[in-house]
Amino acid sequence: MKKQAFNTLTDKQVEAYLQANPEFFNDHLNLLESMTIPHPSGDAISLISKQLEIFRVKHQELESQLTALIEIARDNDTSFNRMHKLTLALLDAATLDEAVANLEHVFVDFFMTDFVAVRIISEYEQTPIANLFIAPNDPNLQHFAPILSSSQPKCGRPTLAQARVLFGDEASEVKSCAIIPMSFTQLEGIVAIGSREDNRFHYSMGNLFLTQMSEIIATRLISLLHQSEHD
Repeated sequence: MKKQAFNTLTDKQVEAYLQANPEFFNDHLNLLESMTIPHPSGDAISLISKQLEIFRVKHQELESQLTALIEIARDNDTSFNRMHKLTLALLDAATLDEAVANLEHVFVDFFMTDFVAVRIISEYEQTPIANLFIAPNDPNLQHFAPILSSSQPKCGRPTLAQARVLFGDEASEVKSCAIIPMSFTQLEGIVAIGSREDNRFHYSMGNLFLTQMSEIIATRLISLLHQSEHD
């Protein structure tokens, strides 16, 4: 006998099927979560119906919580992987110049950034990397005074003056960035990563990951600076 298509079933046929299969919903409880069953007493609802409604709401809440937890875990995995790549890139560098070059590659390839800048606040030293060092008395540092004094990263759209100091001729292309201060006894400076997207680095982003990143970078740069002094 040819099976009848679902969209041609009549109410009578559905009713007849359920009468012939009274255990149907025992095996398909999930259907009850999305069904609305009227009660004979009108607006009044039975205890079972109320319990079912409560169960349905709780189930939806648990699903939302689970989805949120999965999303957080996925974000954490991504962050840990990026931090791992960053650490390996710094450890692989034998010189200060290599460290900065490796940072640029990691930020572009794994952090999905368009612009990278590293500025060490110190008297100028011989290095092939342009603008790596910025003198402590350089007037351009005034644009970063609040960030450096707070020792807290700042995310969002940079001022044009900040973007020019950090990204030079590409300043006008930077729509958002993270300006991360490095404030340590043996090293002070700035790491900045920028994007052409307005919301890539939003002001509401958390600072913990960025702060930890600056600590790793600064620790390696201090080691390489000391090494260059003894060479």
